[in-house]
Amino acid sequence: MTDATDSRLPPRRAGGDDPAAPRDPRTTLLPATGPGTAAVEAPALSGALAEEGLDTRTSTVSTRSQSYGSLVWRRLRRSIPGMLGLVLVALLILMAIFADFVSPVDPKARNVSFAPPDKISWHVPGDGPEAGWRLLPVVFPIVEGEEFDPVTFQPITGPDYDNPRPIVLFAPGWEYSFLGIRMNRHLFGTADGSPFHLLGTDTLGRDIFSRGVVGSRISLALALSSIALITVIGTLAGITSGYIGGRFDAWFQRFVEIILAFPQLPLYLTLATLIPVTAPSGLFLTFVVVVIVALGWAQLSREVRSKTMALRQVDYVRAALAVGASDGRIITRHILPNVMSHIIVSITLGIPSIVLLESFLGFLGFAVKPPLISWGLMLQDAGTFSVIGSYPWILSPVGFVLITVFAFNALGDGLRDAIDPY
Repeated sequence: MTDATDSRLPPRRAGGDDPAAPRDPRTTLLPATGPGTAAVEAPALSGALAEEGLDTRTSTVSTRSQSYGSLVWRRLRRSIPGMLGLVLVALLILMAIFADFVSPVDPKARNVSFAPPDKISWHVPGDGPEAGWRLLPVVFPIVEGEEFDPVTFQPITGPDYDNPRPIVLFAPGWEYSFLGIRMNRHLFGTADGSPFHLLGTDTLGRDIFSRGVVGSRISLALALSSIALITVIGTLAGITSGYIGGRFDAWFQRFVEIILAFPQLPLYLTLATLIPVTAPSGLFLTFVVVVIVALGWAQLSREVRSKTMALRQVDYVRAALAVGASDGRIITRHILPNVMSHIIVSITLGIPSIVLLESFLGFLGFAVKPPLISWGLMLQDAGTFSVIGSYPWILSPVGFVLITVFAFNALGDGLRDAIDPY
């Protein structure tokens, strides 16, 4: 009969069982593992294992279980484009929600027509009392001069250096209503509440930046509502077709191929002539959403169908069928969770396409009617080359579209790598 303690280990110190006995604070007392074993100090155990040639390194692998969402978030945080896209998407959504607060000027108010962006500077020229360098930036408002442009016959505009206006945060301005509360504070603006045209004005003298911020509500709402309906219809159709299979799948895919082969641009241009000019904007938005959804769900359904057909053959789905699980349980518990990663990526990559489509249709004249504002409606002012050449700042709404497209595409690429790294 052998002793329970290993003879190769150094002898225990006297008073080892006494909790009050002195102990080296740099050592750790390992607990006993059985009724016949004794507690052993970590340095002694490591030395004994090292003599036997065993690995004494401490494992750095976390033993705490992590959910699938936490793993995806950890991978997404390592993607710089993905995190940049996430931040920009969050800022775009916040900008659309608090559009009136972000807009320094009333988007419907009229001022100088085709005024260039206000000049921002930290230095006030001249010899007056306000001349010199400033800690906070100032803006020089654009005013009309007495001379006329020989080409456009418009009054020549320029900055008014005699009246600098400091730019402050939470500046007073035009009144608006938020959740039934009347407010007049804005994210930034001039200290005296005078108009501040960050991107200039359009043909009617309306502030381009404020109209772009308020127009994000219509453009993003149109894209989000369309992609939501496309996701629901395409997912249901794809899972149903791929799971049932057989003759139903064959005939249904022929119908999907007809929709995919249908030319979209001629349809939009043809249907644009069917809506009267005096039609309300609500009817126009409903019509655009219906057309986008009717032509957009087919591609997603084809992708979901292929993944469903592959998942239908895996072992755990066959095991669920063998134990008598219903079709609804198999779809909702086994197939749908495994295709959600692809659906999420499709959503983030589909929103930019709809934003571009709305802007393109608006540029062609197929946009919402005033008083509503959208990015496509704002691009109608840039329909002629002479306007673009003389007033290039009229193309500023393109910047909103580019930022939105880049944000959702970057977020979609980051999610695609995080959800399926292989």
